[in-house]
Amino acid sequence: MKIVSRNEELLRDAVPRIPQSSSRTSPSSYNKLIRFEDISAAAFKIQCGVQKTPCMYSRLSKQYGMDIYLKKEFLQYTGSVKERGVLYLLTSLPQDQQRKGVIVAADSNFSMAVAYHASELRIPVFVIMSTSTSPARVKMCREYGAMVISYGTTAKDSQTHARRLAQENSYLYLEEEDSAVYLSGLGTVGLEVYEQVPKLDAVIFPAGGHCGLLAGSAAALKHLNPHIAVIGVESESFPVLQQSLKAGHPAEDQACSNHHFYGDVSGLCFGSNSLQLTGKLVDKVVAVREEDVLVSMLRLLEYERATVDAEGAIGLAALVAGKLPELKGKRVAVVICSGNLELHLLQQCIARALTLDNRVCRISLVLSDCPGDLSKLLEILAREEARVLDIKQERTFVTSELFTVEVTCTMETRDKIHTAQLRNVLLERYPTAAWTER
Repeated sequence: MKIVSRNEELLRDAVPRIPQSSSRTSPSSYNKLIRFEDISAAAFKIQCGVQKTPCMYSRLSKQYGMDIYLKKEFLQYTGSVKERGVLYLLTSLPQDQQRKGVIVAADSNFSMAVAYHASELRIPVFVIMSTSTSPARVKMCREYGAMVISYGTTAKDSQTHARRLAQENSYLYLEEEDSAVYLSGLGTVGLEVYEQVPKLDAVIFPAGGHCGLLAGSAAALKHLNPHIAVIGVESESFPVLQQSLKAGHPAEDQACSNHHFYGDVSGLCFGSNSLQLTGKLVDKVVAVREEDVLVSMLRLLEYERATVDAEGAIGLAALVAGKLPELKGKRVAVVICSGNLELHLLQQCIARALTLDNRVCRISLVLSDCPGDLSKLLEILAREEARVLDIKQERTFVTSELFTVEVTCTMETRDKIHTAQLRNVLLERYPTAAWTER
């Protein structure tokens, strides 16, 4: 039975047939029109290979004045929503190409998904990574079953080497793009959210350069209910999508200086298909600050026990920052798309987020170097129920009068109100002290 989409004409206008880049060996037939029936076919084909992740009511709802449902795509096996598009892409390859194998060259969620699902499908898979890639990423790709080759000092070196190996050995060089097959796989998120949360008013997705999830899911949601608002969120530091939409073509000159923190959100816009779909079907694109992303990561860790990266937290960051006041009192789903936060970043992100949330503060003061003065300070902190994280004493390089000690104390509080109360008490007792919150 043919499924006729109410938005099929719109989708046909939004996604023109574009030529394949000469650097890719993927068949040009993949760039056919994306239709609702393509997304439905993808959902049927990948249902046994990826998780149907929960979309659960969040305890954050009361805090932000709306019914928030979190679509937890970070629970996929490789920790990323990219598995949906990758699995559908791999299963759509001709059998002779599956026998020859595929090759990728990137330190990204896309590469991790290719490594895992190609191995599961018994497709030979090679991942070329630069020597600067973190050892944990290399180890993970090997555990997924890929042959990992370290080559070059930059991502460009790895990509050049991968293309050469693809030509010499008839491998299919895969690079994340916006083919109809890949977008259809990603669009299955929209189908699931619509099925899991009745009477939705809005769905929030991560955006940025790689906006395939936003574009594909918008195609599904707008077919099922054109009144559902589809919203994309990107970083103020990398407003790639907004710049591309304004220019009418993919932006190519956006610097990505903080790529390892933001992941694919900071990448260049990779195709006109997803860009034009976004322009036609997405209701709004907003940008958030890095500080809002960090606080969002903290909220998800505390309230949902979810350790996610910046790409996963950026959708919620729009609510944390108050960028979408029109959603107050509405039923809203937020897609948490990725949880691949490197361990060395985790501690830095949480520590910084606690400071931004006014829950870690510091006071520096000069005390008499006599027994009992420091204990009096600690008694005040205990009485005010502040948790001492660190305390340092400096005697040698103190510039004040002799026989004094400079004390710097870092404390954790419950919230902003508790911090303000503690500040008033300490400055009343030590008026010359230097107080630092952020």
